[in-house]
Amino acid sequence: MALTPLRLLEHRVAQGLHDVFGPMPSLPEVLVQPTRDPRHGDYTCPAPMALARRLRRPPDELALRLAAVLDVTGICEAPEVVAPGFVNLRLRDDWLARRVGDLVGDEALGLTPAPRPATLVIDYSGPNVAKEMHVGHLRSTIIGDCLANVAERRGDTVERVSHLGDWGTQFGMLIAHLDEVAPGAGHGEPIAIGDVVTLYREASARFRADPAFAEVARRRVVDLQSGEPRATAAWRSLVELSAAENRAVYDLLGVKGLVERGESTYQPLLAGVVADLEAAGLVVVDDGAKCVFVDGFTNSEGDPLPLIVQKADGGYNYATTDLAALRARIEGGADRLAYVADAGQSQHFQMVFAVARMAGWIPAGVEVAHVAFGLVLGEGGQRLRTRAGHNVRLADLLGEAVERARAFVVERAAERQESVPDEVDEVARVVGVGAVKYADLSQNRNSNYVFSFDRMLSLKGNTAPYLQYAYARIRSILREAGWAGGPPEGTVAVSLDEPQERALALDLVTLGDVIERVAEEYLPNHLCAHLYDLAQAYHAFYERCPVLRVDEPLRSSRLALCQVTATTLRQGLALLGIEVLERI
Repeated sequence: MALTPLRLLEHRVAQGLHDVFGPMPSLPEVLVQPTRDPRHGDYTCPAPMALARRLRRPPDELALRLAAVLDVTGICEAPEVVAPGFVNLRLRDDWLARRVGDLVGDEALGLTPAPRPATLVIDYSGPNVAKEMHVGHLRSTIIGDCLANVAERRGDTVERVSHLGDWGTQFGMLIAHLDEVAPGAGHGEPIAIGDVVTLYREASARFRADPAFAEVARRRVVDLQSGEPRATAAWRSLVELSAAENRAVYDLLGVKGLVERGESTYQPLLAGVVADLEAAGLVVVDDGAKCVFVDGFTNSEGDPLPLIVQKADGGYNYATTDLAALRARIEGGADRLAYVADAGQSQHFQMVFAVARMAGWIPAGVEVAHVAFGLVLGEGGQRLRTRAGHNVRLADLLGEAVERARAFVVERAAERQESVPDEVDEVARVVGVGAVKYADLSQNRNSNYVFSFDRMLSLKGNTAPYLQYAYARIRSILREAGWAGGPPEGTVAVSLDEPQERALALDLVTLGDVIERVAEEYLPNHLCAHLYDLAQAYHAFYERCPVLRVDEPLRSSRLALCQVTATTLRQGLALLGIEVLERI
């Protein structure tokens, strides 16, 4: 990615620190990186404050020395030192104007691949076979998809993987039940996913209550693992049925390129994983189970907590499969692994990562991260469920969002005494699904949030409809001006004479900084906040600065700001997985 304003200034600050203090040990990024600070200029540099204690010098003295050598000629106005020891930097208006001018008509918005692209495997969504996707899969799916989009945009090679739950005791249980109550299922007779879910619940109840059935189920697991034809055929039918149902949800969400790779994929590797852990001297047999104990992990009684890699009955579990998948992904060339899963799995992933490091399977320079997220809550602050206490089907949730969006579009047309658009169903889909996705992504993923259709479909506040409407409004202005396809005569000179023009330009040239931050911190809400700030800056600009009713060259300058804003909103929302409309 080309040097963004933040990276450009960071390099200048790093050089200034070197010029003042000479060669220093590698400094933490926080000491070098300026931060956006609209209250005191465009950026502020905290390095003098951070270094004051280390160097035992007053921070204002260090700030003055840094400001004296800081070379920002042509980029910023003269650095300003403010108490107690900050250096404030304000980008030059002519530099900003040139940057915006360069973006006019540029679909890439000046962004180029990162100098050291990564190979990222991002693991998200992960529904289970024989179960319908529910609201619990919403956050993993859309957060993971957004992060994959962002990584690809910055030039990384990305593999999108859904680690499908398609193996284990539950399938022996379900197959055993199907053998009795629906023997044709998976053997030529069709079956619906809803019926499978019901049968799964029945099988689960029988497994808990009937020891004889539980024994049959365990034997069917062995049959499945050994490739017995009838068990294999039933299992394969369940996998294919679930995959088709999942694709329908992914299509509605606009999720593309996600490869479902089941736990069954890694079954041939599990014995080798355990054997290698044993060879490394890491395995301890505890009550018949093979375990790895990791320093720092204890149970509620304070006793050491093991990661079980093989159960006493010889079976394997999620930890073994995750270790096998992790090792296979790294051996396949990945240097970043991100697992988008709920916060309740944090300890599991911490232990898996720790055991993999102990075994030497995570080389230096390879990053593994659990991208945790909180719960989706109902209006009462409890986990979002149906009245019967079940998880809300994701297809039902999205369907209701689309229906509510349709009613919203119809009602708005009536209020404006306009006819309902012919493409109302498409508008409803784009607005409804976009509203659900944005309401989630605009939250810090580490927090729980309350799901509210009324709030997320509002045209006011930080919502997808607000941003989609802003985009449509700008496109209307551009069409009226004859700029629908960009400036009619190529290069445009941009001027920033009004403060609202300058504020808008600053948001336009900093998209690259935001994308880098999202990629590094795995936090999509930074991008949402930036797009919302951009839309607000545009509205302030449009209210103060006439666009179509001014003479040239000012008219073209302001149309250029409109055009780059529309492109930025469209591209930014696309990274979130949200579509836009030319008209709403």
